[in-house]
Amino acid sequence: MTMMTAGLGFKLEHLDEALTARDPGLWFEVHAENYMVDGGPRLRALQALAERFPLSLHGVGLSLASVEPPPHEHLQRLRQLADLIGPAAMSDHLAWQRWEGAHHADFLPFPRTREALDITAGNVARVQDALGRPLMVENPSLYVDLPGHELDEADFLAELTRRTGCGLLVDVNNIFVSASNLRFSAEARIDAIPGSLVGEIHLAGHRPDPDPASGLLIDSHDAPVSDPVWSLYRRLIARIGARPTLIERDDDIPAFAELMLERDRAHRLLDEPVSADA
Repeated sequence: MTMMTAGLGFKLEHLDEALTARDPGLWFEVHAENYMVDGGPRLRALQALAERFPLSLHGVGLSLASVEPPPHEHLQRLRQLADLIGPAAMSDHLAWQRWEGAHHADFLPFPRTREALDITAGNVARVQDALGRPLMVENPSLYVDLPGHELDEADFLAELTRRTGCGLLVDVNNIFVSASNLRFSAEARIDAIPGSLVGEIHLAGHRPDPDPASGLLIDSHDAPVSDPVWSLYRRLIARIGARPTLIERDDDIPAFAELMLERDRAHRLLDEPVSADA
C-alpha cells in the first residue's frame, strides 16, 4: 500500500466514489464499533475499501479511563474485526464512558491523578494485549476544568505512552476547543506535544454552543475545519514533521468531492518543508 498522507472518515454513502479515488496518500478511517458485526453489506463495503486503501480503526467504546476494564466480549469482537481488515492503525479516546454496567454516549472527563494514570495504563495494556497490536490514544475535548489534577495533559499522555508503548493521536480541533473553553493557550499546548510519540493527527470542525450564555465551543464534527485549527495544524507539523492526517466529519455530511477539497489541503501541507528540529 502507498504511504498514508491525508485521509477521510469513511461514510457508506460515499462508497462508490471512494472506491474509484486514486489520490496519492489517501486513506480512510472508520468507527470500529459500526463494523463489529458478523457479516452483511456494511462489512463487505469495508472489506472492499480495505483492498484498495490503508484503513484506520478508530474506537469510541473502550472507555480507557474507566475503573472498569474493557469487556472481554468487546475486545474479542474488535480483535476479530482487526484480524479481518488488517488496519494500518487503531485508536481510541482518553476518556471514560462506563460505570456500574452502564455505558454513556459521551467522552467524560476525569481528574488526571496518578491513580487515574495507573488505571488508564492498565486498560491500555489490556487492550493492546488482547488485540496483539499497538493502540493510539486521542486527547479529549474539554468543557469544564475539573479540580484535582496532578498532571497536565501533555505529561499524562507522555507517561501513558512510556508505560504502555502506545502512541498519541493528536486531535488539533480538540486542543483548540479545549483551549477556548478552559482559557489556556492552544499554541502552548500544541508546542508541548512530544513529536516522537505522535502517530496520527485529526482535524475537524466545531460550532458555538446553541446556548449563547455558555460561551462554549462544541466539538461537533459537523462543519469544515476552521482557519485557526488549520493554523495550529501547520504549527504542529512544522515542528514534528508529517504525520497521517484525518479530516473528520460525522454530521451534516457534504458531498465526497467537498470533503476531498479539505483532504487535499492537508495533503499539500504535508508536502511543505519542515523545520530542522522535526
